[in-house]
Amino acid sequence: MPKIREMSPHLADLIAAGEVVERPASVVKELCENSIDAGAKSVTVEIKNGGMTEIRVTDDGCGMSPEDVETAFLRHATSKIYSERDLEAIATLGFRGEALAAISSVSRVELLTREPGAGEGTRLLLEAGVKTDKAPAGAPAGTTIYVRDLFFNTPARQKFMKNDRAESSAVGVAVVRLALSHPEVSIRYLRDGREEYHTPGDGRLQSAAYCTLGREFAMGLLEVSNKTDTMEATGYTSTPGAARGNRSWQFFFVNGRAVKSKLLQAAVEQAYKNSLFTGRFPVCVINLKMNLSAVDVNVHPTKMEVRFSDERAAFDTVYWAVRGALEREDGPGELKISQGTLKVTGAAQNTGSFQKSAAAKPRGDFFKSVSAEDYRSGKVGHVVSGEKIEFRDVVKSGYQTKLDLPAPSKIKAPEAYPEYPAPGAAGEGGKTHAASGTWAADGASEAEEIPAAEAEVREWRMVGEALNTYIIVERGDSIFLIDKHAAHERILFDKLKAQKREPSAQMLLTPVVCALSGEDERTILENLELLEKLGFEIDEFGPSTLALRQVPMDMDLSDPRGTLEEIAGKLRLGGKRDVEAMGDDILHTVACKAAIKAGKRSEPEELSDLIEKVLSGAVRYCPHGRPVSMELTKYQLDRSFKRA
Repeated sequence: MPKIREMSPHLADLIAAGEVVERPASVVKELCENSIDAGAKSVTVEIKNGGMTEIRVTDDGCGMSPEDVETAFLRHATSKIYSERDLEAIATLGFRGEALAAISSVSRVELLTREPGAGEGTRLLLEAGVKTDKAPAGAPAGTTIYVRDLFFNTPARQKFMKNDRAESSAVGVAVVRLALSHPEVSIRYLRDGREEYHTPGDGRLQSAAYCTLGREFAMGLLEVSNKTDTMEATGYTSTPGAARGNRSWQFFFVNGRAVKSKLLQAAVEQAYKNSLFTGRFPVCVINLKMNLSAVDVNVHPTKMEVRFSDERAAFDTVYWAVRGALEREDGPGELKISQGTLKVTGAAQNTGSFQKSAAAKPRGDFFKSVSAEDYRSGKVGHVVSGEKIEFRDVVKSGYQTKLDLPAPSKIKAPEAYPEYPAPGAAGEGGKTHAASGTWAADGASEAEEIPAAEAEVREWRMVGEALNTYIIVERGDSIFLIDKHAAHERILFDKLKAQKREPSAQMLLTPVVCALSGEDERTILENLELLEKLGFEIDEFGPSTLALRQVPMDMDLSDPRGTLEEIAGKLRLGGKRDVEAMGDDILHTVACKAAIKAGKRSEPEELSDLIEKVLSGAVRYCPHGRPVSMELTKYQLDRSFKRA
């Protein structure tokens, strides 16, 4: 058995760094949390080359004394907890005392700090966790930390880093979470010298959301609020129509700490039950406040996971907060009139002046049909009086609505429609037989009629389409029900897969700009090489924004953002599967989005083509493995009707 030995401090630090410092975004998160804990009202984050060569975080917090500077970089050194009882009610974002020690052990660190009121500051240099210099220095009040050459002494970690664009996007996601969790702090994010985000720090969540997630996101939110004896949920959620293709636009915070919680996620989605299409997910920014002792944040080194002492209460608080917001949402504009009162809601407001008279009485002929002549003559529905119309014939003794509209001009009756040949009518040199819809040449007898279009000899007959989803086909002694969406999806998928080595792509005349969540953007950028092999050409266009310049030939561009969101979600779920399997998942998405949609009307020619491929056996299952058709024989029908 190998001899048991104590690890060297440096090796222990490297292992701890592996838990805390996963990538540059982890460094930014830990440093910014320290700044917020230090009481900063303004935090600036600057990175170069995705954060691999340099990260700088500057704050205007309380700073550090010269005596505390070196101590701060020791493992488990902290100013936030002093006893085991403090662990029962952690009010700060950081508390483990591991972040600075872990970061310094895998990088070169420079620290500049000064306490407010102090005459001079302190400069400290460390390399791989070892102090190389310490001296007094001029510095603004607060703290500035430079982290350079991340993982310079651990090459094995470097090879797992993504490209600069993907790492920058991950840093952006971390900054967004911090900005949304602390809208009272002004947070500025610069990437390679270019400003990406800058929040005002006015304490308003909507301001932070506007600056980080964009105008479309911030302006389409519903306010969420629910308070119980022990908890309070506040924030915003989206209308059902603003739902997205995955959960990357869901942000949850517990006592100001960004967390990932399947419990809170389920509470939000349960509130939208029966309101969203399958595969659509709500957008939300929700902060749950509770007693500090009711939540355990000491679950994981990254502090992204929490445990609730009362999970049912947390679920219910968030559920009813979101449910209440959806129920308060104004529906379509309507005018509600009750006896002796007038209530105007929604879009009906400000549409005219309303005058109250006696209580309205129902009319027996209110829904009486009128002739076109009566309508044009003005006998019904309105009375012309000078240049105004008074709609008083609708409810003679009730409410009168006066609208300043010009009097209608006299309506001229339409001219008679010209006589056009009926479908199948003959042109010059022929005659039509209306009953049969066929055409006969001059000199030909009726027995020698020639079909207007040469019909194909088919073994099947299309009976029709049910529910705009299933094609009904008769062949021999069987009836087939064909799922048109599933069949078309399979045809497109096979076509795309056949072109996989040399994909047919279409260059877009005008690039399509798609605003994505930071997580989706990062996922797309991390997999650009795979997407390019499938026919995509995608560039960065701005913060959390991508530009589609080229797409696979059959891709539907009616919802490009939804397609990218779905692709990003599948790439994240791909895990360690091979590239070919992940590529197939992306092609599934492209084919599904481009396929004929169930519930929508299709042209007969489209349906005929699908029928041919299904009945020939070329298409049997959709890309997800579901059958595309079902056969019902005459014998089965006869048995059902007791005829056999």
